[in-house]
Amino acid sequence: MNISRRTILKAGLAGLVAPAVAGCNNGAASRGTGEVIYWLWDSAQLPMYTECAKVFHEQNPQYSVKIEQYGWDDYWSKLVTGFISETAPDVFTSHSSRYPLFAAKDQLLPIDEYVAQDNLDLTIYQPRLADRWIGADGKRYGLPKDWDTEVYFYNSALTEAAGISAEQLNSMTWNPQDGGTFEQIVARLTVDSKGRRGDQSGFDKKNVAVYGLGFADAGGSDGQTSWSWYAASNGWKYSEGEPWGTKFFYGDPKFTETIAWWRGLITKGYMPTLAQATSGVDVTTTFGAGKYGMTPNGSWMLGTYAGLKQVKTKLARLPQGPVGKRMSMMNGLADTIWAGTTRPEASWAWVKFLGSKTAQDIVAKAGVVFPAVTESMPAAKAAFAADGWDVTPFLEPVEAGDVFAYPANPNSADVNAVMTPAMESVLAFEKDPSSLAEANDEVNQILSAAS
Repeated sequence: MNISRRTILKAGLAGLVAPAVAGCNNGAASRGTGEVIYWLWDSAQLPMYTECAKVFHEQNPQYSVKIEQYGWDDYWSKLVTGFISETAPDVFTSHSSRYPLFAAKDQLLPIDEYVAQDNLDLTIYQPRLADRWIGADGKRYGLPKDWDTEVYFYNSALTEAAGISAEQLNSMTWNPQDGGTFEQIVARLTVDSKGRRGDQSGFDKKNVAVYGLGFADAGGSDGQTSWSWYAASNGWKYSEGEPWGTKFFYGDPKFTETIAWWRGLITKGYMPTLAQATSGVDVTTTFGAGKYGMTPNGSWMLGTYAGLKQVKTKLARLPQGPVGKRMSMMNGLADTIWAGTTRPEASWAWVKFLGSKTAQDIVAKAGVVFPAVTESMPAAKAAFAADGWDVTPFLEPVEAGDVFAYPANPNSADVNAVMTPAMESVLAFEKDPSSLAEANDEVNQILSAAS
């Protein structure tokens, strides 16, 4: 890569770095010749990947792995700083919302040649996962390590008190006109300060003690754990050219009517206001305090909900929408190699190992996430069952093929910068859902200018 090109790439990445983040201290000069620096952000996964590194070294004594873990926000800031200062880790955990930009800025090493030379079998992974890491340029940038979908986590003591059965929860339907049986259940779970439920006469929506439905935020451009499944099951899709969006549809009537209905739950008192939901106490903590009847979330949160000992938590399917299906976003993480690594062979050996059944079995038995390798799933199900979870609601959309991808494009940061305040304005009742058409025009202008 020539100097002028490198300068351009650094300039393109510099805007993503938080000013307060210092440079990384793991430059190439400080590394052993066979030592791979590997980063991840989830502390819950550190033990199982430490075990993976041990087994990897036993099988490949010429290589070793040094693992570094940082919290989500610091992780990405430090990573971009590392790209600019050329001190990034050799291998790192990547997210489908981030890697498109990194690939576009030539910061990721394509692995197509490695996959071909080792005749790697990509059919061992859950359907759709491996191809999720083929970029817009047609090159492959990672091997999948896990996957996730969404469900409702519900407080079984509250549902029992409301006379709502598990069967009712798992057969919910919804529509944007009256909310279907889903809204009926949410109303029933909502209780005001005098003990009156949302479906009872005299309910005081201005003094709610327990909301039937909790949420974390307005959802930004993806709505992964807030509104994505409602919109998808209403027949909406994010963009033309999914998952590599070339033209977005946030102004589509199917989307705006979905958001209008969802926002209406606040008006009726069944869901907290945006200000309440984002007041500084996260959605799981509020759920754990018994203030929400149920909350939507992803499978990566199973461990967090398991830690809420003061409530008995169970899982329920997402509701069936107007299209006659229960739709869920299916996302996942992958391990990717920094383009600037000075040890590509060692880095590939580590990535290849992490994508193998041997490593994925270690991941599965930890009972933290769902492994990408299909044959490792029984061990994961057993591990979750041992912790008291029946994870069937997470698995059913995948088995039925009723899943959709996380929206991806190299300009996702810019798209989110438009859609986050736009969605917040709507959910805060500062703007009407129809205003999302204007935001959508701005998003498409960004994509058009970048093409």
